[in-house]
Amino acid sequence: MKRIRLNDIDRAEALRSLYERPLCPAEIEKNVSVIVDRVRNEGDAAICEFLKKFDGVEFSPSDFLVTEAEFAEAEAQIDAEAVRAIKMALENITVFAEACKPQDHLFSPRPGVVLGEKFSPMERVGCYIPGGTAPLVSTVCHTVAIAKAAGVKEIVAATPPMRNGKVNPATLYALKAAGATEVWKMGGAYAVAAMAYGTATVKKVEKIVGPGNAYVAAAKKLVYGSCAIDMVAGPSEIMIIADKETCPEFAAADMLSQAEHGSGLEQAVIVSDSPEMLDKIQAEVERQALSLPRIETFRKVMNNGMFFIECTDMKEACVIANGFAAEHLEVMTAKPKEQLKYLNAAGAIFLGKWTPEPAGDFTAGPSHVLPTAGTAKFFHGITAGDFMRRSSILEYTEEALMKEVSAIEKFASMEGLDAHGRSASIRRDLNRKS
Repeated sequence: MKRIRLNDIDRAEALRSLYERPLCPAEIEKNVSVIVDRVRNEGDAAICEFLKKFDGVEFSPSDFLVTEAEFAEAEAQIDAEAVRAIKMALENITVFAEACKPQDHLFSPRPGVVLGEKFSPMERVGCYIPGGTAPLVSTVCHTVAIAKAAGVKEIVAATPPMRNGKVNPATLYALKAAGATEVWKMGGAYAVAAMAYGTATVKKVEKIVGPGNAYVAAAKKLVYGSCAIDMVAGPSEIMIIADKETCPEFAAADMLSQAEHGSGLEQAVIVSDSPEMLDKIQAEVERQALSLPRIETFRKVMNNGMFFIECTDMKEACVIANGFAAEHLEVMTAKPKEQLKYLNAAGAIFLGKWTPEPAGDFTAGPSHVLPTAGTAKFFHGITAGDFMRRSSILEYTEEALMKEVSAIEKFASMEGLDAHGRSASIRRDLNRKS
């Protein structure tokens, strides 16, 4: 765990390094490019090879797609409590997605002109569902259910199979309940490439969404342009703004919640104007970590990815938070809404001590697919609108166009686009002759 103190000589440089954390290591992107190119050029044959190499299963193309029998088998294996949890999450996420769904609209900003927007759902999207160190059942709810709320007809999911060639039962049940129309047993960079380019067996999609490891992130970056993507996201991260009223037990638990994702590259950062509180939270992190399994995973993050930052006051804490632009930002202060006014770069903001980050991961409503590595400055978590096409609507009357013809002509003249100018002026000139 690393402490950044107010009087550190290299404090500014330490903060800058924290803000500029890497997203996709160049070496990983280089390796992934080979995988992506092979899938693009060799299709199903490359997928079969990578399934064996990375997931330990021997499939023919006919084995890629999850069957109805497999869905039924998964439903029979899942317990009632898991069903209730999945249904709760799906309901909450759907309510939020539908409330935020963009609506068609028209308005008249000036006489004779009608402008607006039309939103249409995409036809076919791909949702990547991680299943490596842990099956992310919740990611199903936070991707597939939102696509369904947006009105997407074909919702494709790709998730790596287990060593027995099957998909985790809870993941499979959630996929069916959320509205996935196809589920492909494949993972990692090769699954992203399959959805982006298509193969003889897998039909290409228009957009790929969902989290993943650095290999998945690199693959999404490489296929962008062949299809749309939601964002390029790296390892999970959390920042907490704390004051002297913060509960150290809660803050420590929340920091550790992001350290267990398994890559060892996760980050947990806390900033406070109370050095004493930072001491308490650091001690509590050490204490709680000892009670958790997979201590080596936690220890790697604790040694390299946990930062305790001293600040002068809450306004500086907000400045630091905006510079870091966290995936998850908890404001665990006495008056969190006072800080909210100054916060403008975070994937999701959690207010108060009763709003832990895992509520957002699982049941709250907004998608947990969020930007990382500072990209919250220009990316956002996925919403229903991300599964929709937006078209501008424009309609002029004759009188309205005549008022703007001269300006259109002038712009065309300045840009050397004579045909553009004529497109407007011909309407004026023919109108005068008649």
